[in-house]
Amino acid sequence: MSTHPLNAKEFINKSGKVKWHDKALWFVREKRDKCSQKIDEWETLRIEASKIKKHTLSNLYNYLQEFEQNALDNGIKVHWATDAKEHNEIVYKILKDNNAKNIVKSKSMLTEECELNHYLEKKGLEVVDTDLGERIIQLNNEKPSHIVLPAIHLKKEEVSDIFHTHLDTKKGNSNPTYLTHEARKDLREKFLNADAGITGVNFAIAKTGGIVICTNEGNADLGTALPKLHIASMGLEKVIPDTRSLGVFTRLLARSATGQNITTYTSHFHKPNDDGQIHIVIVDNGRSKILNNNTFNNALKCIRCGACMNTCPVYRRSGGHSYGYTIPGPIGSVLGALKDKINNASLPFASTLCGSCDNVCPVKINLHELLLDLRQEVAKYNFSSLKLFSLKIVAKVLKSPLLLDGFGKIYRKTYKFIPKFLLKNGWTQSRELPKVPKRSFKEMFDELEK
Repeated sequence: MSTHPLNAKEFINKSGKVKWHDKALWFVREKRDKCSQKIDEWETLRIEASKIKKHTLSNLYNYLQEFEQNALDNGIKVHWATDAKEHNEIVYKILKDNNAKNIVKSKSMLTEECELNHYLEKKGLEVVDTDLGERIIQLNNEKPSHIVLPAIHLKKEEVSDIFHTHLDTKKGNSNPTYLTHEARKDLREKFLNADAGITGVNFAIAKTGGIVICTNEGNADLGTALPKLHIASMGLEKVIPDTRSLGVFTRLLARSATGQNITTYTSHFHKPNDDGQIHIVIVDNGRSKILNNNTFNNALKCIRCGACMNTCPVYRRSGGHSYGYTIPGPIGSVLGALKDKINNASLPFASTLCGSCDNVCPVKINLHELLLDLRQEVAKYNFSSLKLFSLKIVAKVLKSPLLLDGFGKIYRKTYKFIPKFLLKNGWTQSRELPKVPKRSFKEMFDELEK
């Protein structure tokens, strides 16, 4: 069960990284702002991207069929997976049929969602994450704490210790250039000996049957160029209509994610080499259920840029691992609660509802509204009868000016006599209650009018 408040408390009290983590993420947010402000049509692009996603999701069946047919015509093999288990089984069968034992893998949140690495490792295969951040956390036996910056929770000194333990680097040398070169040397051998490359998919183009993968390190290109076998794992919501649509998204993605004009590598894969294979595994894993929910299907517009995490005051101060779900931050709180309202019940409350996530989302997902709606949903499953009854009483008081004024007056007169332990709850444990004024604002305002 995901208990964000408890996990966040541990991060805040034990890590000693709250201010550092907050500052690091806000730096990325500021880069995003500066980069986006250089484009006069930025808001127009956001509106257009949102419209494209809405149109595609409304016609998803047709676009997926079109994509599959064009991919097959290109010589790509297409597979369909209902859930994570089926996805992992399909990938393993492809690897087994090709006698592939050494796999290099670029960043893919879908394979993280499906826990593919652990599945393949249990089958005796070697799976090496080749994105530098992913490689760091793989060596440290951790999950990503951010979808774009997976090791953002680690300082360079910690990375130095991890590399010393696993790659035999010089102890205490935390120079980023040195560490990067050492990682490169280790990974180069993995690339050269790889039997297969596994990637994610940023965009799948229905009209061409091709896929697009965006990276900054070139690891996806190397991991698919050297081995003859390329397996791409793709959530069914990643399809877009055509290359014109792609142009809109590529202008938004890198600027929103890291404050770059474009990713260093935006690689297109349309057909396998003469002696190679490309397999695309299209995965549902609960997505069609979200699609059929008119209240929450906007969440499927997400292009996984991470901008909502970089701006979220809760994420920045509580760390990605506190969410207990594959994808953290505002979008992860929505997707996690939609997938499992019981175990992820705390996630919709990991928000101030400030709306900053909405303001930076490149596809204009109404995240804070979705989080508010989800609070009502999860309350039905997780709140005690007493708490639900108490909330109904509170709602009735807040709706009635007469009751609100009356209870306010009683509280102001009796506050000093209430035992302090009765006022302690999850909210007030780490916050001080404001001083109680002698008169309400309404009373003071009425006096001024007189």
